[in-house]
Amino acid sequence: MEELEQGLLMQPWAWLPLAENSLVVKAYITKQGYALLVSDLQQVWHEQVDASVVSQRAKELNKRLTAPPAAFLCHLDDLLRPLLKDTACPGKATFSCDRVDEAMILRVQSELSGLPFYWNFHCILANPSLVSQHLIRPLMGMSLALQCQGRELATLLRMKDLEIQDYQESGAVLSRDRLKTEPFEENSFLEQFMVEKLPEACHVGDGRPFVMHLQNLYVAVTRQEIQVRQEHQGTGDPQPSSSTSPQGTENQLLSQPEEPVSSAPSLPVTEKDPTGPSGPVKRPQLSKVKRKKLRGLFS
Repeated sequence: MEELEQGLLMQPWAWLPLAENSLVVKAYITKQGYALLVSDLQQVWHEQVDASVVSQRAKELNKRLTAPPAAFLCHLDDLLRPLLKDTACPGKATFSCDRVDEAMILRVQSELSGLPFYWNFHCILANPSLVSQHLIRPLMGMSLALQCQGRELATLLRMKDLEIQDYQESGAVLSRDRLKTEPFEENSFLEQFMVEKLPEACHVGDGRPFVMHLQNLYVAVTRQEIQVRQEHQGTGDPQPSSSTSPQGTENQLLSQPEEPVSSAPSLPVTEKDPTGPSGPVKRPQLSKVKRKKLRGLFS
């Protein structure tokens, strides 16, 4: 599996509220390109591009900025970090989306050293294999993991009941009646759960409950699947390489420098090395041209 594909698989989903609707998004960015998945819970869109596409699109959208592709990728990474981290202060980027036929354009607008910065993610419908890899199989794995967790907890509760019974038979008396519980009966509990708790528990809504509460489990399941796949292929470390992060490259601008751009907070999942094969990164420094108007069952 290529680095972008594997890196994207190990990213959690993030919730992106927009004026028109809400989306769930995951992204992975390196100095060679990026991969992005977007879903409105009805369809899934995907884009994966290399540095050459980034360079061409940056020239079209940001005529007043001159920088190598790795510098633009680094800035995109900084813009997406707060989103993927789901922080209370999501940064200064503004997101919007347009749909044309079966495609989606996710637009990003921000500032870079006082100049407008624009980016458009051109996403097409994801193929069934990609949807299975990032949604169907992980969700099935999460369901099985939560079912196993429920069985383990049910077994623990039965053992606790036996322990309490032993105390009672030895003459122990409960000092506070409000702490008294009935022996756990799994079938009765499940029947009551299906009637009373299931409607609320399985309310998907706009995807935010899944994103907010099950990120860690999703990442653990996808990580396990990658590890099993690599063991079958006879490969080594299941972790994707992080040495190609856009923050680990040396970027020289093609024009006169201005003040560098400050860095955004780090992502919670993908660890980025501070240096890479080409040395420490320099933020895009800009050349100004003449201005134009322009939980589980028992969790």
